[in-house]
Amino acid sequence: MSDALQNASKGDAALEKELAAERATYSGLSRWVIIIGTLAAIALAVNQLFNLRSAGYVMLEGMYLYVLAGIFLSLTFVCFRINGKASANVPWYDWLLVVSVVVSAGYFAWTANISLDSGWEYAAPDMAVWFSIALYALILEGTRRAGGLVLFGIVFIFSLYPTFAEHVPDPLSGFTSPFTDVVPYFMISSEASFGIPMRAFGNLVIGFILFGAILQFTGGGQFFNNLALALVGRYRGGAAKVAIFASGFMGSMSGSVISNVLTTGAVSIPAMKKTGFSPRYAAATEACASTGGVLMPPIMGATAFVMASWLARPYVEIMLAAAIPSILYYFGLFAQIDAYSARRGLKGMARIDLPNFFATMKEGWMYIGVFVVLIFLMVAFRWETTAPFYAVVLLLVINQFVKAYRFTISGFLDMIVSVGRTLSELVAVLLGVGMIVGAFQATGLTGPLATELIFLAGDSVIMLLIMGAITSFIFGMGMTVTACYIFLAVVLAPALVQAGLNELAVHLFILYWGMVSYITPPVALGAFAAASMAKADGLRTGLEAMRLGGVIYIAPFFFVLNPALIGEAPAGEVIWVLFCAIIGIWFISAALQGYISFIGGLYDTAGMAMRFVLFAAGMMIAAPTTGVMGISGLTITLTGFVVALLPIALAWRSPDRV
Repeated sequence: MSDALQNASKGDAALEKELAAERATYSGLSRWVIIIGTLAAIALAVNQLFNLRSAGYVMLEGMYLYVLAGIFLSLTFVCFRINGKASANVPWYDWLLVVSVVVSAGYFAWTANISLDSGWEYAAPDMAVWFSIALYALILEGTRRAGGLVLFGIVFIFSLYPTFAEHVPDPLSGFTSPFTDVVPYFMISSEASFGIPMRAFGNLVIGFILFGAILQFTGGGQFFNNLALALVGRYRGGAAKVAIFASGFMGSMSGSVISNVLTTGAVSIPAMKKTGFSPRYAAATEACASTGGVLMPPIMGATAFVMASWLARPYVEIMLAAAIPSILYYFGLFAQIDAYSARRGLKGMARIDLPNFFATMKEGWMYIGVFVVLIFLMVAFRWETTAPFYAVVLLLVINQFVKAYRFTISGFLDMIVSVGRTLSELVAVLLGVGMIVGAFQATGLTGPLATELIFLAGDSVIMLLIMGAITSFIFGMGMTVTACYIFLAVVLAPALVQAGLNELAVHLFILYWGMVSYITPPVALGAFAAASMAKADGLRTGLEAMRLGGVIYIAPFFFVLNPALIGEAPAGEVIWVLFCAIIGIWFISAALQGYISFIGGLYDTAGMAMRFVLFAAGMMIAAPTTGVMGISGLTITLTGFVVALLPIALAWRSPDRV
């Protein structure tokens, strides 16, 4: 038997063990409720997204989202007990909650047309108010069970924020509304629980999670895991490093963080977990890599083309300008993963234990073909919502020719249960997160906030940028990437340009900071999506992603203050600034992880202190400056190199130098 087949056999055993655990967790009546509910939701999504008119018509989007939410939020109470644990033993009161969700969501689905025509989000009748309060309470409880107490607390506080917003100091002060007006707004408006997060779910998530599950269950996950091991298994952290490049490449073409996470994460997350990464770190890596993909040339999604039109500049200029910041982001991510792997001793495997590359390709080349078809449909035809379903059909056809992974009825039902559990957990979290977005909309902060924050900055360019970053982050929580960019290009960019900053750098700055919310709690849609696939805690994954993707928070300040980092300077200056930025980000990444790659670790008390020193040295080297307090920028940079020598010397003396 070849090495690849041996690894496939191991993968079969691991998958069967996981399925056995899943069957033990969800059995009996609860198992069949999950299966029927999930199949009904998938059928509904196919009818809606393909415009099949199976029941004689296609639902309005609002009605469609209410039905989906009703199905999956009710399944949350089938899958998770009151203590948040997964169990098939559903007590009577949880069945009562299941029925309550179905009735409440069913009411809003039934009245979707009249509520849209009559503007119920602003003036709901008494019956709609009571149903809104019921669904609000059910969403909070579902968020608590699926997302944990911390996320529940954050959502709960933000959901009440519109009831006391006028008592909050500026710039967060807003209009106050009665509780009985706020809750219907959350449930009926397209700007809250059933806004962008839920629309992304209804249009993207179902198809991609189904694709990821079928890919895993039909042997595709094992093939890509073997392929990653064959290519880089002998290097430390190889699976995560492959995930960086795969997600960056995919995200550049799709332009969607969520679809990127759901596509490449189906392969990369299991591979990372298998090679020693914790579920939380694997999910955070995938979330960060997928977020950066939307910022990476050559395609960068649709937003880059909008930017080119907005600035009346050739697209190639936008692409080249984005290249250096993207390199810095992925270099920082790569450096942190290498340091994490070295610090935890995640060494590469012996070559004899790795799958043979050619044998692996011979046995699984068709899975690459499926990805090629998926990417082609997304890029060439822009069929982002329907492409995964075509890929699913292709996978099911291929599955009939792969004897080792050919579906049985039992195996198919196991897969549906797994998909249903994942989707129900994600829906409960997204509905809760949607209320955070709705809180800002309900208080009227979406317009005046940008102006107020900029006014507070006064004449300070740094403060203006900080306020601009906060504004971009807030708007990024509630809009798609393109919509967020367009809004900020109107509201925020002119003020930053008037302060004397480079126009192209400003537009890239707001694009970067508009993306930050995908890995930053409390929203962190990319991190939550990856966490659900890795079976990790969503909030802790978001916090890990913040550290891992730390460069995304500081790189925009670097290039907006020094346009050489986007190529807007003579070649010699660009090369020097890029060199300094790479060295500085290497030191910053090492400080965040407590390990300097190829040198050694900073673990003990002295090491912790040296991590702060190393971080400061990295900032001095990487941060562009024309001088501070009479000290030239070159002097500051060279001083940073000197300061870095002390932590480097300490790390060199550590016993685990690698």
